[in-house]
Amino acid sequence: MRDVYSFYTDAFIIALKSILEHKLRAFLTLIGIIIGVAAVVVVGASISGLKTYVIDRVSKVLGSEHFMVTRMASTGRMSDEEYEKKNRRNKRVTWREFQYIRENCQTCSYVGAQAGDNADLDMNGVEMPSVSIRGVTPEMAEIEDKELEEGRFITVDELNRAASVAVIGADVRDKYFPVGSALGKEVKLRGVPLTVIGVEKARGSFMGSPMDRLMYIPITLHTQIFNRDGGIQVHANTIDREKFPDAMEEVTVLLRNYRKLTGSEEDTFSLVNTDEFNSQMDQFTGAIAAVVVPITMIILVVGGIVVMNIMLVSVTERTFEVGLRKALGASRKQILLQFLIESALLCICGGLAGLVLAVGVVQLITILAGMTMTITPGYIILSIVVSSSIGIIAGLYPAWKASKLDPIVALTQA
Repeated sequence: MRDVYSFYTDAFIIALKSILEHKLRAFLTLIGIIIGVAAVVVVGASISGLKTYVIDRVSKVLGSEHFMVTRMASTGRMSDEEYEKKNRRNKRVTWREFQYIRENCQTCSYVGAQAGDNADLDMNGVEMPSVSIRGVTPEMAEIEDKELEEGRFITVDELNRAASVAVIGADVRDKYFPVGSALGKEVKLRGVPLTVIGVEKARGSFMGSPMDRLMYIPITLHTQIFNRDGGIQVHANTIDREKFPDAMEEVTVLLRNYRKLTGSEEDTFSLVNTDEFNSQMDQFTGAIAAVVVPITMIILVVGGIVVMNIMLVSVTERTFEVGLRKALGASRKQILLQFLIESALLCICGGLAGLVLAVGVVQLITILAGMTMTITPGYIILSIVVSSSIGIIAGLYPAWKASKLDPIVALTQA
């Protein structure tokens, strides 16, 4: 056992000395491996960062542990057949159904309602077209984790009396009240003067759509202004993550019971949740990784070919050394392992250098793009395993060639 340990220790030391004696050649040899490993890790970090960024933006729009019940909704693309089937079967969700769910859902932390329309705002001749007008109940502030820059959100009293109040988005504030506070000032919606009671904190844009070009008003007032006939969205969430599936199941059962649906009948409504979106993001980023990562690994393969070429040169340079070792009793297996260890160590060094480069690139992109990128352990392990495997594979033929050398012939080539 001690002899085996001694052999591998000596082989490692010899391999390390060989690399250090030819630093420039080793570096030039490893450029392909370094760039390849860095590319794999940076791509992995970019995919992970993209997923985190999108989910974070969604949570700012929808909140966390949040689900919605409405007539027609889907997190993915519906086929034409499925759409037509649901369009015929599904019924609008009514205000009374919302009240029934809010009063009876035991596992829900908050249950709210929302209705949406677009309208053009016009104040003193200054127009702002296509503003999203959302009629909401007070619970939506908690469900969607809304943050206000100033003021407050809509109250139950304002909801009950359909008060002419509004919480405006940052874009609306910047358009009409760029100087000073917007609180207490008026905006007009279809001729109805609304008093500003709050300004939502700026949220930027999501997938090209502005999230601050909006206005919240009591849903009771929204119904009067837009003459809606009862079709609304019911939103709910749970503070306890573990109760989230139970809450969705309970709301489904409550609405089915209210609509007197039997066990064999399909739901006449749609329920979507943030977890479904997160799952779709996993599939989307997984598909990107499946395509992009193998492409970046081509660089590693090219790097492996370069390593093989240099190892063949190394074998030629050290022909006398190989002959001398074999003459002193070294076996073919020991010679083979010696060159394999050197090749693998060379590529592992390249892999580690690639990781260092990847960390620097990721930090730079994070600073410049403002998007958090995470280097996941999976991609680190993958890059190291692949680089060391390439080192072993690339060193196989040169090592086999070295082990086959005739010691007498090798000693004559001094």
